[in-house]
Amino acid sequence: MSTPRIEVHDDDRALATAVAGELLTRLVDAQAAGRVPHVALTGGTIAEVVHGEIARLAASSEVDWTRVELWWGDERFVEPGSPDRNAGQARAAFLDVVGVPAEHVHEVPTTAECGTVEEAATAYAEALRAHGGGGFEVVMLGLGPDAHIASLFPGHPALDTIDALTVAVRDSPKPPPERVSLTFEALAANRALWFLVSGEGKAEAVARALAGRTGAGGEVADVHDVPAVGVTGGEETIWFLDRASASQL
Repeated sequence: MSTPRIEVHDDDRALATAVAGELLTRLVDAQAAGRVPHVALTGGTIAEVVHGEIARLAASSEVDWTRVELWWGDERFVEPGSPDRNAGQARAAFLDVVGVPAEHVHEVPTTAECGTVEEAATAYAEALRAHGGGGFEVVMLGLGPDAHIASLFPGHPALDTIDALTVAVRDSPKPPPERVSLTFEALAANRALWFLVSGEGKAEAVARALAGRTGAGGEVADVHDVPAVGVTGGEETIWFLDRASASQL
C-alpha cells in the first residue's frame, strides 16, 4: 500500500495543469518502457478542466495516442448522446482533439446497446477481461461530498461486490439512477491512483478520507461510510487538491 502524497494547488486550473502534465509524462515513460498504458478516466466538473488541459499540453508531448487504452471508472446508463455521459464530455474536450483511435476508447454500453444496466455491466467487464492488459497505469477518481468514488456510494450494496470487475447500480442517490461502476477490485489493479478534487463543498469529504487512510484521529474509517478509503495505489497514491478542497486538512 502506497503512502498518499497530497498536492495542494491554488485553484482548479492549476490543479488541472498539474494533473495533465503528470499524466502525459507518465504515459511517455510507460511507452518508453514498452507498456501500452491503460487509463481509467473520471467525470465531473474537475474532469472537464483536466481534459481541456490534457488537450492543450498534448501537442508538445511525445505520447503516442495510438498506444493508449482509455476506460472510465463509472458511467451513467443512459441513451447515446446524453449530456449525462462522462464519455461524451471527454470526447469533446480531448479524445477527439488529440486523435485517440476509436478502438482504443472503451465506453460503457448505452441503453441503445444493452437492454438493462446489468447487461451493460457484464459487457463492460467482458471488455476489460479481453482488452484490460492486466491493470491500469493510472486510475483517476473524483470524490463526492459524501466521500463516494466512481458510483460506489456510502451504504450502497455495490460496496460489497466481490469477485467482479463491474457492478450495476440501479438506485444511485445521485441522478441518473442507473449506472455501471468499476468495483474496488478493478480500481485496485493500478500502478497509480489519483484523486482529483476541487471546491469547498468537498473539503469535509477530503478530510474524512485522508484521516481514514492515515488512521489520524482514531479509528480507521469504514468503507461503507467513506468509500474513498476502499482503494489505494499500487505504486503511488496522489491527492490533487485545490486550496478550497484542502481547507479542512
